[in-house]
Amino acid sequence: MTRAPTRIFTDVDLDSDGEAHGYLRLPLAVHSTSDGDAGYGYTGIPIVSLRNGDGPTALLMAGNHGNEYEGQVVVMRLLQRLRAADITGQVIILPAANAPAVAADQRTSPLDGGNLNRNFPGRPDGQPTEMIAHFIESHILPRAQFVFDLHSGGKSIEYLPVAVVARSDDPDRFARSLDMLRAFGMPTSMIIDHSTGGDAALIGACRRAGVFHLSTELGGGASVGREEVRLAEHGVLRLLHHIGLSRRPLTTEPPATTTMLHRTPAHEYVYAASTERGLFEPLVSLGERVHSGQVVGLIRHTTAPWREPDPVVSTRDGVVLARRIPARTGLGDCVFVLGRPWEDGA
Repeated sequence: MTRAPTRIFTDVDLDSDGEAHGYLRLPLAVHSTSDGDAGYGYTGIPIVSLRNGDGPTALLMAGNHGNEYEGQVVVMRLLQRLRAADITGQVIILPAANAPAVAADQRTSPLDGGNLNRNFPGRPDGQPTEMIAHFIESHILPRAQFVFDLHSGGKSIEYLPVAVVARSDDPDRFARSLDMLRAFGMPTSMIIDHSTGGDAALIGACRRAGVFHLSTELGGGASVGREEVRLAEHGVLRLLHHIGLSRRPLTTEPPATTTMLHRTPAHEYVYAASTERGLFEPLVSLGERVHSGQVVGLIRHTTAPWREPDPVVSTRDGVVLARRIPARTGLGDCVFVLGRPWEDGA
């Protein structure tokens, strides 16, 4: 297979059977944001390969955004559990895909401010985040038929735990994606029209490569939820068996019967309209149904605590998929993300 040029280098052999782990080495001195202390050093991006004969190849990754922790914990748990002998084919694992952001506990890279999920297809000689995106799209995706990218809500959002696929114009491919949601087996699944990052997100890279993509949103709020981790760990194990990457089931826990929700367009989310920032008091919870015209929260004003609070009103019917975490809220802040039942293309 012909490989595109890259300045990232590694001693991990992705072409050999067995278990291999090490680092993708991202050189620090070759980009315009490097400082005088970079020298000829590199940032290490952990990579693991589990390979055993012929079969499908899947990329399993977390740390696309550095402060989304649940997926990183799930992947590290799986690294302790999976062996090459369990696999028929290959699993390539990036536990901290945007390693500089992971190390800094930030959504984006401290090296260049780059959001990995907004930088595909990247550039081989670009800024650090562009170089990582380019390596994933040009050197890993050509090997893979499946990508599983574990996200959560980060510091500012808490999600109802969901597995996620994007709609496809190809009915057969989309039917396979829905089957993957059922195999993953979360109590709730989310269908999106596209990533918020559009074609510059990993979903866009997967579409260009013809690779199946499944992601998650696992809680958030700069924490790690025990139940979210458990659900996702067993979901990934079921999924590996479902796509033919293991001859035997890797978990005895059956999938839940999943409720599929279609995330509404962004203009139908619930936003604060108060021109004075205050403390947001939610009146509904994750997973709760709301209706158009319902008061779903209040903004209380600490500068004038005797004032009546400003109501926050939903303009659409739906189910609460995600909520804002920071209490200090004002005009333009999204306080709830909504979904509606998926009904054959609705």
